[in-house]
Amino acid sequence: MKNTNNALIIIDLQNDFCEGGSLEVGPTTGILPIINKISKIFDKVVATQDWHPLGHVSFATSHAGYSTFDVIDVDGVEQTLWPEHCVQGTEGAAFHDKLDLDPVDTIIRKGTERDMDSYSGFLENDNETETGLKGYLRSLGINKIYLTGLATDVCVLNTALDGVKMGFETYLLEDATLGVDEPAGSVKDALDEMEAAGVNIIKSQQLNL
Repeated sequence: MKNTNNALIIIDLQNDFCEGGSLEVGPTTGILPIINKISKIFDKVVATQDWHPLGHVSFATSHAGYSTFDVIDVDGVEQTLWPEHCVQGTEGAAFHDKLDLDPVDTIIRKGTERDMDSYSGFLENDNETETGLKGYLRSLGINKIYLTGLATDVCVLNTALDGVKMGFETYLLEDATLGVDEPAGSVKDALDEMEAAGVNIIKSQQLNL
């Protein structure tokens, strides 16, 4: 019988973040087979999905005079400007076609409002507006979460930190995540930050459900 107090969270495994995408993290061939294998042993599996409207605040093209990767202030929230990505209903926003979605019980969409970005699977970037993930997990009595996906040093990092803050026993499956590592060393910094915050960093082979 599957253990019912834990959940696997697959973060943003979408075409625009994968090979050839507008905001490519890196080759996902190493992590996809691991995620597909382990997703079958969890009772609950959640996939998060960036789901931006046209003209989203995170797009450099939405801000005249600014360029990709500039950092601006939006109503007191620091916002990095990215290439257009994960636009609602586009192929770029779709999950990677090699990701097995059969075990996925629910999809949490984030960054759905034009004027608010979201790196965390739990909260929009104002650190107040919830995505619904916390309520979903709590309603099922889940107290342990295991994180996989993209990117280790951005959305995985923020989801992990919020998971700990919200009282979940949080695990990062290091071999099932992939980071941008730009600037160089940012993945190591993210891992160090997560560990210091109380995130358990393990390999998929160490799963003991």
